[in-house]
Amino acid sequence: MDLDKRPQTAQRPTTTAGDGAGGGPALRASDADRDHYAAILREALAEGRLTAEEHAERVEAVYASRTHAALEPLVADLPHPGATIPQAAPAQAPPPQAGPEDNLYAVFSEAVRRGQWRPAARIRAYAILGSVEIDLSQAIFEHRHVTIRAFSVLGSVEIRVPENVTLVGGGSGVLGEFKVDGLQAVDPEAPSVHVEGFAVLGSVEAVPKRGKLIRELSRHLRKRLG
Repeated sequence: MDLDKRPQTAQRPTTTAGDGAGGGPALRASDADRDHYAAILREALAEGRLTAEEHAERVEAVYASRTHAALEPLVADLPHPGATIPQAAPAQAPPPQAGPEDNLYAVFSEAVRRGQWRPAARIRAYAILGSVEIDLSQAIFEHRHVTIRAFSVLGSVEIRVPENVTLVGGGSGVLGEFKVDGLQAVDPEAPSVHVEGFAVLGSVEAVPKRGKLIRELSRHLRKRLG
């Protein structure tokens, strides 16, 4: 009877250990975690390890990821120091809301967003024999990360951002121009704008608007994210 009981008792710690080991990768990822992995991808793009298209795809996947397990494969083939997130506390924060998607179409016409408006987390802009203007210099950022996908065919897409946000991205031009003037914000909590897409016989331009700043940026973001 004693011999029969011993293997049953020994099996319980093994099962419990397995459960604990598998819990780490399933932890929810925070904004800080996603920013950490996005920085690794940004460095890989600057070093030529990733193409602009690969970078755009992976960055989009990073900000769509909800767990550490989903984030790690996105940088597994890249050199990066400290891929494991050193602090576990930020993972307890709830995942951010993706927010609505905004679509702007300009077909033989003009589409404009400017002034004190609230940009969605994802914006698609289509300029076909027309023009789209997206001016974020006075926008009220309700999302820390805004992705703009701009497509221009015989048209133009102009994107303006204030000087105290991070502006990154890249695309391709076919007999046209795709220009993103990269900008790195000093404040680590500043919003980031990622621009991607293509221009065919047209232009896409994303640049800072000189002299325009988001005022009291840190206080508003800390209040919202705290």
